[in-house]
Amino acid sequence: MTMVSEAAAHDSDGLGAALDEASSQQPGLRRVLGPFALTMIGVSSVIGVGIFVISGVTAAQNTGPALTLSYLFASMGVLIVALCYCELSAMMPVAGSSYSYISESMGRFPAWLIAWAMVLEYLVTAATIAVGWSGYLTGMLANSGIDLPSKFSQAPVSLSDDLQLGLTGGYGNFPAALFTLLLTALLARGIKESSLVNSIIALIKIAIILAVVLVGAFYIKPANWHPFIPTNTDGQWGHYGWSGVARGTALAVWVYTGFETISTCAQEAKDPKRDVTIGMLATMAICTVLYLAISLVMTGLVPYKELNVADPVLVAMNSIGPQWNWLVGLVAGGALIGISATLLVTLYGQIRVFYIMAKDGQLPDSFARVHAKFRTPIVATWFTGIVCALVAFMVPLDILTELVSMGTMLAFSSVCGSVILFRYRQPDRERPFRVKWSPLVPGIGVLFCLGLMASLSSRTWIYLVLWMMLGALLYRRKRTKIDA
Repeated sequence: MTMVSEAAAHDSDGLGAALDEASSQQPGLRRVLGPFALTMIGVSSVIGVGIFVISGVTAAQNTGPALTLSYLFASMGVLIVALCYCELSAMMPVAGSSYSYISESMGRFPAWLIAWAMVLEYLVTAATIAVGWSGYLTGMLANSGIDLPSKFSQAPVSLSDDLQLGLTGGYGNFPAALFTLLLTALLARGIKESSLVNSIIALIKIAIILAVVLVGAFYIKPANWHPFIPTNTDGQWGHYGWSGVARGTALAVWVYTGFETISTCAQEAKDPKRDVTIGMLATMAICTVLYLAISLVMTGLVPYKELNVADPVLVAMNSIGPQWNWLVGLVAGGALIGISATLLVTLYGQIRVFYIMAKDGQLPDSFARVHAKFRTPIVATWFTGIVCALVAFMVPLDILTELVSMGTMLAFSSVCGSVILFRYRQPDRERPFRVKWSPLVPGIGVLFCLGLMASLSSRTWIYLVLWMMLGALLYRRKRTKIDA
């Protein structure tokens, strides 16, 4: 036990030195983000595919009208996680988010594994969003009488629950891949420019969602809410009933990932110890209200089984009558723009994680290279964008969604556990923000995440185990080369 503690302490010292160097000698990352910009980054990351695409699929396949309960339960659990992030980000205002916290609390190898899981949380999330964006674009064009051949917007492969690989006949998701590369080019130019664009788009998204809620509320048919929790399908876990609500909660957790993106902005925040906490809590408050409101309106406008489409908000709004066709057009355009912003900030989060890992010696030095003119991590940016584009091009939406949920909850549970470890090991350390009633509250956060992980399918667990084994092998190979 003593040897483990000493090893962890040694790793902490190494990380601390790396972070000090990143803070004191880093000429590239500008501190230009205030509380408003950080909140808009969080809102843009949270409000996107979760509302405009995944909400309909989840309601149709898992929860029925009880989608609102899934979002409510998810928000309550994620709020606990967000409080834990607030404490750690105020203690360690660096760009690595979960990776940096785990590295100091548990050591380099656990941090590497969490960073490996965060690839599911960020990079695969970005690919999921890109696929959702493509689906929304296709639906919007179809409503306008323009049919994009499905072969050019469909992943070429599929995977069944029993892991049988099949061919779809598609050539690949070209819109998703090309748009990802376009946003990567924007991120390569600089965070200040990207933040300004993001803030404008975030405000547009909020306005669009409020318009849908305010107008749609007058056309709700309460009969569509009955039964609010549909009867479970022949004892199948996750298909309606309370197990469906649990599965819906697990799928909903990842849509709240955006608040964590704020913690990756710490080295570009003007006052990270204050502004990051404000941004996280404001994001959770705004997004929870919007998610609860829109889920009630959508399931009240049309029967929930009709929402199993790529553009459920448009399907719901089309039901209110031709006099509102102009609003449907605005919603379609606003949704497409909104999903774009979500993809932008999710890519940003993964880029900053790669950047700080390179600073800590966990990735090649090139990932920490900052462009002389734009002052952005140029190699990390383009690596992230290209890999994300390839994943979005080839992998279908259902597989991506499950992977993202599992990786997200693994990272979240580790952060909650880190709060408990830091309170035990470093009780006198300065904490500008403190989680109340520790270790009870962080412990609930750990149990919440692990419980939702247990509600996911066995296929998803197989994915996770294989993914983490691959990560462990890569770490071992990397350490062997260093020792040699």
